[in-house]
Amino acid sequence: MTEINRRRFVRGALSTALAGPLLTHPAFVKLGRAADFSGQTLRFMIINPHAGSVDPLSAAFAELTGATVESVSVPYDQITAQSTLDVMSGTNGMDVFEYWYVDKEALVRDGILADVTDRIAADPEIDPDDFLGSLYDTYTLVNGRRYGLPYDGDTHVLFYNRAILERNGQQPPTTWDDYTAVAKAITEAEGANGVHGALLMGKQFPIIIGSSYANRLGGFGGDFLDADGNPSLATDAGVAAAQAMLDAAPYAVPTPLETEFGNSIPVFLSGGAAMIEFWTDLGTWSQDPGQSQIVDQWGVVPMPVGGGNTVNRPALNAGFGFGVSSGSSNPDMAWEFVRMAASKEFHTRVLTDNTTGVDPTRRSALPAYREFAPLQADAVEQAIGNAFSWPTKPESPELMQVLADELGAMLAGDKTAEEAMQDAEASWKEILA
Repeated sequence: MTEINRRRFVRGALSTALAGPLLTHPAFVKLGRAADFSGQTLRFMIINPHAGSVDPLSAAFAELTGATVESVSVPYDQITAQSTLDVMSGTNGMDVFEYWYVDKEALVRDGILADVTDRIAADPEIDPDDFLGSLYDTYTLVNGRRYGLPYDGDTHVLFYNRAILERNGQQPPTTWDDYTAVAKAITEAEGANGVHGALLMGKQFPIIIGSSYANRLGGFGGDFLDADGNPSLATDAGVAAAQAMLDAAPYAVPTPLETEFGNSIPVFLSGGAAMIEFWTDLGTWSQDPGQSQIVDQWGVVPMPVGGGNTVNRPALNAGFGFGVSSGSSNPDMAWEFVRMAASKEFHTRVLTDNTTGVDPTRRSALPAYREFAPLQADAVEQAIGNAFSWPTKPESPELMQVLADELGAMLAGDKTAEEAMQDAEASWKEILA
């Protein structure tokens, strides 16, 4: 557990380094005027990919409120289970949880997240209209009530290695058929030298293999559920999306079923793959000479389309908010942390820091983001503004795990794309019944 308190930061240079001019910004200072929590401890849970956010979050909150701040980082695929356990076990060790938006209704059903609707309504500084696209409702709304605020606006764009494509006479793909053809050509030409055409994330975590599927599902014009809320995985678009994954797998970095967030990044940054569908902050890492061997050699384009669909439909892959734990002994303090983390000023601070793992959520932050990440800003803004969401039903954790298992069986060669999607849809219907 990481602990930060006011005394440690207010008297040290680290406070200024982490929070910088943020703490003197009039609008940000206003957040803390009525909040003095000196002598109290705020505890929050956050996913490992956002570990770089811990120090800025902790430093700013300690400085604003006088509270001591402690954090716990957990794997992204365990955040829902750990949050649920904390409350249901009666431990109630956390005041604030980071949560995956797909699991929000399950967390509300199980009594894990506190209702913050009235707190939001009483605070004009939150400015819900400033959140991009459908993020605000998608991340926070359950049965007409609000249970948190957006922190990280996740979607995927297609990154490519310009040098690899050029030396193989290839162009960035605009369709999923093109994507497979480009991957095939490069792997056949350079695979023996350790350079592959694509990185396909197929680890059987819903947030990982599900994102690869969602990219193609949107590309073929499909959706997880139809307009009446019924599963639509066995449709032409749903099967085509799965088949597109299967078609690309032989030309991806071995092996897709073991490829996930952490182990795919160094492969792309070292020049080991020509293409990767990934979260938007990969662009800032690619341009960082401290960790990348492909500086000025990469590019980014929107997700490809497929079949008869010609409209790019990116998906809200991953995506996280902060909510108040229903078991917090100090919900007022917990709410102050949530509203600070989602504030315009703090969002701009963490968005323009390539160590935090945060992608855009607010329109007001886009000018600063465009200056910070000019090579990817257009593609990112387009993607997050038009992205469609995954199911957010109370049963969504179970639904998405079923889909992950079926896609995994398909990539393992145990099922065809059609069989996997028919079996997934049948299971979804049983679960939702």
